[in-house]
Amino acid sequence: MPSTAPKLIAATILAGMLVLTMAPARSAETSTPDDTARFLAGLPPAANSPLAALTNNPLWQQHARHFDSIFGQEEKSALSKISAFSQEHLTEKHQTMLYMFSGPDFLYAVSFFPNASTYVLSGLEPAGNVPQLTALPLSTVDGSLRNLESSLGSLLTFSFFITKNMKTQLQGGPVFGTLPVLYVFLARTGKTIHDVSFVSLDEEGNIEAPAAPGDKAAVRKIAESAAKGVKIIFSDGNGPNQTLYYFSTNLADDGVRHSGFLQFCDRLGAADSFLKSASYLMHGGGFTRVRNFILARSATIVEDDSGIPLAYFDPKKWRLQPFGRYLGPISEFPANYQPAMEDLYRKGNPIPIDFGLGYRWQRNESNLLVAQRSGPVTDESVISAILTTGSETFGPTAEISKYPPKPADSDAKSAPGGYLSRTFHRLFGPRWSN
Repeated sequence: MPSTAPKLIAATILAGMLVLTMAPARSAETSTPDDTARFLAGLPPAANSPLAALTNNPLWQQHARHFDSIFGQEEKSALSKISAFSQEHLTEKHQTMLYMFSGPDFLYAVSFFPNASTYVLSGLEPAGNVPQLTALPLSTVDGSLRNLESSLGSLLTFSFFITKNMKTQLQGGPVFGTLPVLYVFLARTGKTIHDVSFVSLDEEGNIEAPAAPGDKAAVRKIAESAAKGVKIIFSDGNGPNQTLYYFSTNLADDGVRHSGFLQFCDRLGAADSFLKSASYLMHGGGFTRVRNFILARSATIVEDDSGIPLAYFDPKKWRLQPFGRYLGPISEFPANYQPAMEDLYRKGNPIPIDFGLGYRWQRNESNLLVAQRSGPVTDESVISAILTTGSETFGPTAEISKYPPKPADSDAKSAPGGYLSRTFHRLFGPRWSN
């Protein structure tokens, strides 16, 4: 009998540890969205927040140190330089900022355009949810922190999200989707979150009213919306309130035709648009509507070569300034080499940049085009035609893209089968986007 006592004691201790792990993190006390965002971002919430006690957890402290390190490095290597670029070269900013094919990449949106009153981001990834963390088991909270670290890894290493990876990373567990990532970016860029609400659009681009309790028809209508997302009201310190929308929606012609998404964006007026790591989707014919809309509604477009092909920019309507270097697409997109872009970089006095972004994220390999409209934004009748018929309003002025006359990746590190190609295949598989 005495020999069984240590085993019983050990079993009791182990059972107690399991109970603590499975127990709620603290209680079901309500935390504000801002405190929740700070906690997920590895920043201390308010001292009186129910989440404050959880910051004593060694796993959260490890998470905080990890985010301090990677965000500090990102600020030093890219974000501070992008902010300086914005102040020097993007002097004609507007109240609305559109970022199609973005996923939850608020980090680069606010770095290039810090003072927009309204940001609209979009992607295929669901908005998701962040429940009250104090009502979750500690093990679930810890797992959510690890999942966030994995989800942000590609953006903070390569400057873009990997759609294939996000499909699994952002859909597991009660803390899922783009919302927790947006929370992290808002907190880490010093924003204060004031309000968060879920939104959906009807086919005319109107935000649908929340369904009343028991209104099954309204619930069904919202569920069937082709553009669902989240609206976040935030501010930078004591600055004015700003609004961030993220919509989960299909931007292909067949999807965007009846989603109401472009109609919603149209009501926001002239915009600054940003395109990065967009998988060259607008080089083909399946994304004509969104390409035409961006060209019609934007006063400024900042993009890498994966966005709208240079051939669609009418030189009579746009002032074009190239930055960085154009080395052509990486080997996974060989058919998207642009002769017109190479010619612009050869003759257009490109200005060097000291940061990397896009599929060629390494310094001194990235390209960036700033296109500023030289006249008024496109006539409303033209925009109406884009929204209703999707007709080819802006035809190319030159050859769009083709296979290059020589390997697009001409240097040893990024030649087909070279360093970049091997890295992408090893980490991401054969395809990626956003």
